[in-house]
Amino acid sequence: DNFTYPVLFKVCADLTLNRLGHMILTHVLKVRLELVTHVHNASIHMFASCGEMENARKVFDESPVRDLVSWNCLINGYKKIGQAEKAIAVYKKMESEGVMPDDVTMIGLVSSCALLGNLNLGREFYEYIKANGLKMTIPLANALMDMFSKCGDVHEARRVFDKLEKRTMVSWTTMISGYARCGLLDVARKIFDDIEEKDVVLWNVMIGGSVHAKRAQDALALFQEMQTSRTKPDEITMIHCLSACSQLGALDVGIWIHRYIEKHSLSLNVALGTSLVDMYAKCGNISEARNVFHRMQTRNSLTYTAIIGGLALHGDASTAISYFNEMIDDAGVAPDEITFLGLLSACCHAGMVQTGRDYFSQMKSRFNLNPQLKHYSVMVDLLGRAGLLEEAEKLMESMPMEADAAVWGALLFGCRMHGNVEMGEKAAKKLIELDPGDSGIYVLLDGMYGKANMWEDAKRARAMMKERGVEKTPGCSSIEVNGVVSEFIVRDKSRPGYEKIYDCLHCLGKHMGMNETASVS
Repeated sequence: DNFTYPVLFKVCADLTLNRLGHMILTHVLKVRLELVTHVHNASIHMFASCGEMENARKVFDESPVRDLVSWNCLINGYKKIGQAEKAIAVYKKMESEGVMPDDVTMIGLVSSCALLGNLNLGREFYEYIKANGLKMTIPLANALMDMFSKCGDVHEARRVFDKLEKRTMVSWTTMISGYARCGLLDVARKIFDDIEEKDVVLWNVMIGGSVHAKRAQDALALFQEMQTSRTKPDEITMIHCLSACSQLGALDVGIWIHRYIEKHSLSLNVALGTSLVDMYAKCGNISEARNVFHRMQTRNSLTYTAIIGGLALHGDASTAISYFNEMIDDAGVAPDEITFLGLLSACCHAGMVQTGRDYFSQMKSRFNLNPQLKHYSVMVDLLGRAGLLEEAEKLMESMPMEADAAVWGALLFGCRMHGNVEMGEKAAKKLIELDPGDSGIYVLLDGMYGKANMWEDAKRARAMMKERGVEKTPGCSSIEVNGVVSEFIVRDKSRPGYEKIYDCLHCLGKHMGMNETASVS
């Protein structure tokens, strides 16, 4: 009857039983119960929950019985599958038909603004909520906080947070995630530390935020802290920690995490397997990266991209190309822009100019992918290293967008390598316009003049750097000993025990017969 069918549709929605849902709808149509509003809404909700928005829209459009719940199912369904523009369009149609929204409608709309990164529209909906006295439920407040944070206005998110009389774990997590996403990790950490009972999602937000902000050591320290708590890590935790290891080159820690995954029987899904491949490749163990890759039962474009990029990093272009061919011909997996970035980088490292040209051309002609700035940067680097500077310059002139610092920098590097001072000066001038504080520009310019025996010009480049207050970025390196990663910066004396470190360096210098060891201090 009309009470049984909504329950059945809900079960299908919860368990994603698409086929059964279709069968139930067929029976509903036979007995003419689609005219009962709550049965009609339950069928729309079922299709929307299963991601079948075409069917959800068809049921919606063909039914004469609609209420606010019908519209909400459609709006939130489109939002769920990432089609935010369609969710907004449904709302406009709903508005034109005189149907007033409620808090559930606004959750879908505000979340759609977050997906679109449309802060202005999000603010309009927030003003509507306040002006029309809509009930500020906790889920709506959480959605508003998430939208403001993702759109870059974390201060407005905090104001919404502060007005909440009652906060759920989602509220705390959303606020911490917002601060972490904006790079305000210290503020995020303060809120995090104030929470007594932390779940795995909260830990993952803090660890992931640290990784995103390139504070990998903080991420691993948080993971160690998490292990002393009662919270068990999950696959997401492992993915974040492996990414931290990739940033640091911390192979020993990465191996320990791999063993932890195996010991605790965590599901080696595609995402986790891909993270392991990426970690091993970036930490220098490309053979183990390949072993993990071949042990994976399921692979996607990210998995292939990780192994191709890893092989490019290790200078093995021919093997990278063989994996690319396997990806296309055997696995039937479509490459994306990042895959091609790894592939072109492999060609660049190996000096495979014609192969690089061919793959760059295939991006658009074969795979309908538009080259982005990073692809042009790699191609200019490839051509520049090969001495094909005029071709590199012509490629830059053909770009559909303005060249950025990476593209001009690649050209300058090629000019320095092959002694093309005139073109190099042009590239350096453009780079200084784009980023006058980048010390690398002046260093390359100085080197180019020096190689051409243009000592006065080299002196002028160094003087320009000094006049503008630009200092050379100090060198930085890290070493992993017994699973602990230590970072060293040139002339840094803030590290405890630095006297012993420098004494050791001086002794090594003398032992190696170096005339000057003062440079290390």
